[in-house]
Amino acid sequence: MPYRQHARAITTLGLPLIGGHLAQFSIGMTDTIMMGWYSIEGLAAVTLASTFFFVLFIFGSGFAQAVMPLVASQFAEGDDVQMRRTTRMGLWMSFVFAIAVMPLFYFSDPVLRALGQTDLIAAEAQGYLRIAGWGVIPALGVMVLKSYLAAMERTNVVLWVTLIAFVVNIFANYALIFGNWGALELGLRGSAIASLSVQILSLLVIAAYVLRVLPKQQIFARLWRPDWDAFFLVGRLGVPIGFTILAEVGLFAASTLMMGWLGTIQLAAHGVALQLASATFMIHLGLSNAATVRAGNALGRKDPEHLVRGARVIIAMSLATAMATIAVFVLFPEPLISVFLDSDEPNRPEILQIGAVLLFMAGVFQLVDAAQVMALGLLRGLRDTKVPMTFAVFSYWVIGAPCSYLLGFTFGFGGAGIWGGLVIGLAVAAVLMVERFVRLGPKIAAAGV
Repeated sequence: MPYRQHARAITTLGLPLIGGHLAQFSIGMTDTIMMGWYSIEGLAAVTLASTFFFVLFIFGSGFAQAVMPLVASQFAEGDDVQMRRTTRMGLWMSFVFAIAVMPLFYFSDPVLRALGQTDLIAAEAQGYLRIAGWGVIPALGVMVLKSYLAAMERTNVVLWVTLIAFVVNIFANYALIFGNWGALELGLRGSAIASLSVQILSLLVIAAYVLRVLPKQQIFARLWRPDWDAFFLVGRLGVPIGFTILAEVGLFAASTLMMGWLGTIQLAAHGVALQLASATFMIHLGLSNAATVRAGNALGRKDPEHLVRGARVIIAMSLATAMATIAVFVLFPEPLISVFLDSDEPNRPEILQIGAVLLFMAGVFQLVDAAQVMALGLLRGLRDTKVPMTFAVFSYWVIGAPCSYLLGFTFGFGGAGIWGGLVIGLAVAAVLMVERFVRLGPKIAAAGV
């Protein structure tokens, strides 16, 4: 396939995935903004609770992520039976994980207090999680079905389901938090109920699509019957993926903690820069998912040339996006940061000054992060997850986190130093993962499943 066709296919596959990730990101941002309108205490509690939920959810999503490369290669082989087995057991594995972590949501108060949170905020966060925590069950189910559909390159429905959830979330929060349209004013509990309702609705919509559009797949037929070979295959791929994602999420959580040591203004500037970097990272994440699908297809067809050509195109697209992001972050830092600040904020000049430096670092960070997440997506498509997991843990926690501390505090570079450590850790990960893909990727594809 010529490079132009690869670019067209990747764009068709990747754009809905990017849109879906941006919409999902917007759901979380909407929750934060609307609780901030209600009360500062509610904002603190929902921020804390959402972070707690997200860390566990992102680890459990490794099983859903494992479904994508498996189904992609099985789809290329035309093996409907294996596709069905893999997806069912992805749902099983996700459900088992969700039930296992429910006690952590229900009894999160002592955990949060042990992590240094105040008694009031920890108690409020636990109240939120006792409702919203149940959403991990449908949320992981949605992730599995999204991965299944994306693996068959049915990405438009992934985008539309997320957009529907985004719109419903806004209206549900507006009604239940503030007591509008005749609803009770429930505040934080209202936000939790809205979150749970949106997760359930999303699962119902995407399951209805699968039943209506893909009836021959029979995904939900005999769902109660175990298939241990497929179950453990999903587990073998999913656990390393979960730990890999958790390692990166943990690194950013650690950077936020370190920024808090520098002071409130530095933490505020960090929060703005991180929000902007996270929003643009959704583009790379969508392209990485597309890379996983395309690599899985090449593996199923035993086509190393298709793999290499597609990899070159998708890495070039991601790096071009990163370069454009750097230009925007460097040229327009003040307008971007000002979106998050009140014009009457007394610390506005200092936040703008610190934020401009952090945005430059965020741009550089995105360049190396784009390279590592593309290589990671390609390796997942080839079912190579264990060694990339060790690369991630080593790069983020043996290199990245200590460098952030050394540059930020020992050498006195402050926030720029902390972000510099992130860049170093992600750069090491990028080098290790790109080298592994270049060295082994074509060989794995030629050997096939």
